[in-house]
Amino acid sequence: MTDSSTVIKNPTWWRRRTMLERSLTVITAAAFFLCIMLTIALTTIVLRTRQQSESMPSVSAAWGGNKFFTDHRDEIGASVENICLKPGCVHAASGILSNMDMDVDPCDDFYQFSCGKFIENTRIPDDKSSMTTFSVINDKLLEQLRDIIDSPVSSHDITPFRIAKDLYKACMNKSLIEEIGATRVNEILKEMGGWPVIEGDNWDEGSFDWKESVYTFRRLGYSMDYFLDFSVGVDLKNSTIRVLDLDQASLGLSREYLVKGLDDRLVSAYYKYMVDIAVLYGANKERAKKELKESLEFEISLANISLPLEERRNASKLYNPMTIPELETKYPSIPWRTYFRKLLPKKIEIRPDEVAIVNVPSYLRNLEAILSNTPKRIQANYVIGRAAAASVGYLSEAFRKRQLEYSTALSGRTEQEPRWKECIDLTSGGMSLAVGSLYVRKYFKEDAKQNALDMVNRIRSEMYKILESVEWMDDKTRAAALDKAKSMATHIAYPDELLDNQKLEEFYKGLEVDRNDYLGTILNMTKFGTEYGFGRLREPVNKTEWITHGRPAIVNAFYSSIENSIQFPAGILQGTFFNKDRPRYMNYGAIGFVIGHEITHGFDDQGRQFDKNGNLVDWWEDKTKQQYLLKASCIINQYGNYTAKQVKLKLNGINTQGENIADNGGIKEAYRAYQSWVSENGQEERLPGLQMFSPEQMFWISAANSWCSVYRSESLKNRITTGFHSPGEFRVIGPFSNQEDFSRDFKCPTGTKMNPAKKCSVW
Repeated sequence: MTDSSTVIKNPTWWRRRTMLERSLTVITAAAFFLCIMLTIALTTIVLRTRQQSESMPSVSAAWGGNKFFTDHRDEIGASVENICLKPGCVHAASGILSNMDMDVDPCDDFYQFSCGKFIENTRIPDDKSSMTTFSVINDKLLEQLRDIIDSPVSSHDITPFRIAKDLYKACMNKSLIEEIGATRVNEILKEMGGWPVIEGDNWDEGSFDWKESVYTFRRLGYSMDYFLDFSVGVDLKNSTIRVLDLDQASLGLSREYLVKGLDDRLVSAYYKYMVDIAVLYGANKERAKKELKESLEFEISLANISLPLEERRNASKLYNPMTIPELETKYPSIPWRTYFRKLLPKKIEIRPDEVAIVNVPSYLRNLEAILSNTPKRIQANYVIGRAAAASVGYLSEAFRKRQLEYSTALSGRTEQEPRWKECIDLTSGGMSLAVGSLYVRKYFKEDAKQNALDMVNRIRSEMYKILESVEWMDDKTRAAALDKAKSMATHIAYPDELLDNQKLEEFYKGLEVDRNDYLGTILNMTKFGTEYGFGRLREPVNKTEWITHGRPAIVNAFYSSIENSIQFPAGILQGTFFNKDRPRYMNYGAIGFVIGHEITHGFDDQGRQFDKNGNLVDWWEDKTKQQYLLKASCIINQYGNYTAKQVKLKLNGINTQGENIADNGGIKEAYRAYQSWVSENGQEERLPGLQMFSPEQMFWISAANSWCSVYRSESLKNRITTGFHSPGEFRVIGPFSNQEDFSRDFKCPTGTKMNPAKKCSVW
């Protein structure tokens, strides 16, 4: 551990620092000069343009002869007046222009029109599976976090900050990780009873019991969910209390692939990976090939008794409460009282009438049958193999190289990401409260919080208007919907408690991190998190508590059905999504779209199942519910008929319907909210170089730019097969083509791709 005073005494370091500062000074001066020159050039262009005829006959020539611009040069808003030349506008214009393909007719393919140059010019780095707007912002966020976490521990750092920095250093200590190799994991595998494929004929079958393996995994810090998923969650029908939850197993490869069997390319890759990993741990290859094939067949049997994703969207179907006596009667092979007692913290006393929510009763019934007919050796090879695979990321390069080969089959990426990025990701994920606190203290601009809140309030108002005006809702359901919308809580940027050192110290009390024991530290953190989560079983649910909403250093946004709340962490309030120094139409199109999306989640196919208090209650009148389902089916069919040409796969309209409904409602709310802002504040200035586009048109262009994406084929296939979000292309084409406002703003004739005669609309 080195403090700052020691570092400064190092003359070599000081020279490097001086040279770096000089370089930065030169770079900053050059950048400033270029910015001035760009502003002068743009100003010159504007002044010259003002001297030309207002009809601007050269508009088609200026934009590649695009027939759209020729046909609409009078309507499209080719004004040269009222142009914004502030730095924020210049930067915004530069970003948009670098993404757009002006040769494409926006009424034919608005995604290609808005993102064509991004797609053409973006090269996916070897360590990534895709490049999107999110990944660009996330890379910037990682750089910011690195600056914080990789700094020396100071005397002002509270214990959680020191722990986070020690965790990062443990991850970065590659030489020590190489030196330890698999030694530590092999010791752990022995403690688990031994991995049969390694132990060979010396493995003791009599000492293995699958339930005991679950208890051991819990004690050591590994997942307990390889046979049966166990957790403590909020009771869906009484969201003020917590309850035990039992679900189907967490599988090593998605169910959607495993059910295809060994003939599937990814299942085969998964099998070969497990064999090679076992060999690296010390197994005989021929034995590994034979025994792990049996292990895989067992896992495939677990996949076959699991519900597919399409059947898990109905929350009522997954809500099956059972007391311990009921569980013992229906599934007698498992000693439920002992099972719960062994997994829960010692402070939790198991009640005689303890209730667990069984998500998939048929899975439990079939699991019993499968286990009774599967030799213990196969069970042990499966579950201990899962623990061995879960450890690979924390081991030497020989293991990680083989892991990368498997990852290439799944995602297409061919290189490991830089070690520092991996370690920052791990640290910010494992120590989210501490890292989040450091992040907002140094980097978050408070004015973004108020700006975002103003947008949320305006966009929410538009959702109220939509609920008040939709003709297919009866009055009773409408009143409940409005009540829910108005009861929705909002969490923006970060909770104030995140800046309270005492609260952070209290939360992380008891967590131990050893920078010289990377794997041990990871397992300690897992145990710490499990103990905390399971230990809350008897605690009442506080839906606004800071701990739940204290992860600001992330580029994402959320809606919670249980809380009936929306959350916009600090990490997403930047970059393409938000900048207070650019016109409002850019922000409403970008982060406004996201805000509307999250609000609409409260009324998508899953969110609508919960009432204003976050309880699983059917508050819909039957006739209105049928109307809703009919409208949702239009969205399902629309997206289900989209084909991703890159991989020749159709989208799954059922699995993506929630996100698609949210996209369609979200863009409508954001657009109308912007119109409301304009009616109160007046028209905004246009962007330089984009002055032919009206503010309304720029709203749509900004929104589309939020989803500019390039995927590797493997990653895109995986997204379509197992994901809930449509690829970026269809997050633009789908919702925009359903909006009359879009068609009007771009004068798209009926029957064009972006203005089809038949449109889908839920909200």
